Amino acid sequence: MYQHLIRRAPSRGFRLTRSQTEIALQNALRYVPEELHELLAGEFLDELMTYGRIYAYRYRPQEQLSGRPIDEYQGKCLEGKAFQVMIDNNLSFDIALYPYELVTYGETGQVCQNWLQYRLIKKYLEEMTQEQTLVIQSGHPVGLFPSKPDAPRVIITNALMIGMFDNQRDWEVAEQMGVANYGQMTAGGWMYIGPQGIVHGTFNTLLTAGRLKLGIADDGDLRGKLFVSSGLGGMSGAQPKAVEIANGVGIIAEVDDSRIQTRQQQGWVQQVSADRGEVFRLAAEYMKKEQPLSIAYHGNIVDLLEYAVEHNIAIHLLSDQTSCHVAHDGGYCPQGVTFTERTELLARDRSAFAQLVDKSLRRHFELISILADRGTYFFDYGNAFMKAVYDAGVKEVSRNGIDDKEGFVFPSYVEDIMGPELFDYGYGPFRWVCLSGREEDLIKTDEAAMNSIDPERRGQDRDNYVWIRDARKNNLVVGTKARILYQDAEGRKNIALKFNEMVKKGEIGPVMLGRDHHDVSGTDSPFRETANIKDGSNVMADMATHCFAGNAARGMSLVALHNGGGVGIGKAINGGFGLVLDGSERVDAIIRSAMLWDVMGGVARRSWARNENSITTCVEFNKQYAGAGHITLPYIPREELIKTIVSQAFKKAEKLN
Repeated sequence: MYQHLIRRAPSRGFRLTRSQTEIALQNALRYVPEELHELLAGEFLDELMTYGRIYAYRYRPQEQLSGRPIDEYQGKCLEGKAFQVMIDNNLSFDIALYPYELVTYGETGQVCQNWLQYRLIKKYLEEMTQEQTLVIQSGHPVGLFPSKPDAPRVIITNALMIGMFDNQRDWEVAEQMGVANYGQMTAGGWMYIGPQGIVHGTFNTLLTAGRLKLGIADDGDLRGKLFVSSGLGGMSGAQPKAVEIANGVGIIAEVDDSRIQTRQQQGWVQQVSADRGEVFRLAAEYMKKEQPLSIAYHGNIVDLLEYAVEHNIAIHLLSDQTSCHVAHDGGYCPQGVTFTERTELLARDRSAFAQLVDKSLRRHFELISILADRGTYFFDYGNAFMKAVYDAGVKEVSRNGIDDKEGFVFPSYVEDIMGPELFDYGYGPFRWVCLSGREEDLIKTDEAAMNSIDPERRGQDRDNYVWIRDARKNNLVVGTKARILYQDAEGRKNIALKFNEMVKKGEIGPVMLGRDHHDVSGTDSPFRETANIKDGSNVMADMATHCFAGNAARGMSLVALHNGGGVGIGKAINGGFGLVLDGSERVDAIIRSAMLWDVMGGVARRSWARNENSITTCVEFNKQYAGAGHITLPYIPREELIKTIVSQAFKKAEKLN
């Protein structure tokens, strides 16, 4: 049943009470007829107690899953077949981190909870018409409901825990009971396109960090510069490819040899070594030649950084992209523990494992601090690394010295880089999938997108033009014929309209549009996506919720809203969409309305938080759409006035006390 060398999710322990276990078993058996209950009850219980989850392995399709051409799927409407393409792409061996456990990426991000749900979802998608909407709640297909053609075909929510239960412990109980699914972002939102989906964002982040922090020219790249990080899994596997495209040298640490092999086989990492001296020697050689190189270090990132500190090796850019949102669930492998030992310890003694993780995180932070004092620019890559360090007891990472609500001494990449330079203008991870599966369709869409960009408009447009121009040469596709391209609101709208016109004319087959939830408007997360929102609303989930609701009202084909995302349960609310382009005027109308809303709703939020670049973008929007739309702009009080008045008030209060 299981293919050799295909990664399997580790057991994360079993922690249900007797009564909760009984309910969990009842919950799984309600998917199958009563005559099968006696046969399956013991099997499902064994899975639950062995793996901490009921996956219903026997119901996994025996064939190799992959996102096949849309014409190979059954369905009564185009959207129903399109979503099947997307789901199977998420679960293919080339894409999924743990395909047998339906985990697409991020250590725990699942399409749905088990194979029974997968089969039922697939059946519904085959039967769905344009007069129906399929409702998915934490992986469970609630059913098909009467609807209309201009309503969403699928509405998805994942892990929306009630506030008092919105914590890791209660979440794990709910997941084991089979009532909660960790959709991550585009795992449970069915819009993952492999590591390519984050390569462009990583490319932009590294280039912008170099320009802002290393003095590189606005049109320059990272040649001669060294980037060090860790993680070669789903999203983190994008790091070596991105640094190569930026013409820099990258060393990425990874403890799991199978993940290194995957990236090397895909051509996403050039050199592999378990020798710290060798990886730094190689890096120095290629930096001197100003040639790009990506190196996978098979070992622990803490060991690698200790070597750099001991030998006084200069690192220009430093980050981490392990799954620290689930650091105690296997997302972070502690120093001194092999990957195999990590897996065994996870199943045997979670408490001991957590203690080792916290100890390693504290040492990791110490080394980062030393390197930063020597001139390294470190940024939190939105994987909850700094939050994990804070939770490990390093309270001095708190920026305000009191709690974690105002961020940490080392900024998030959104806070310092992506937020002000990309999100505030509306630039984000727009993406599309050529549902025909034809390479020629991808080439045509690449060319159409490139021709829609004016590289002289802004620096961001110049970078994006170069990105899409070279996309095919850089061999970015893993899985379906898909592409990512950072674009602003107008750019996304214009490219989408062009694609739909091409579908109408028969130049290409149908296309699925979407984006990462990690976007301008898609996610509320104080330690990542909203880290550069400083008016106190970074802890509010209004933006993502309204983005989801607005996209549903405007008729996007699929809308999704999740808890957790890339930073963990209780730390983010995120939403995404999918829009199937069929060449119709109906879809043109959705593009004109929904594409602008999806982006500008977030720019408006950032403008109201007094972000300078967002205010400029909203002023431009108000001029362009005068009479059709208007975004509320803030009045900006003088900072000196505020400081003076507050200072006087506090002095008066101190005297009274």
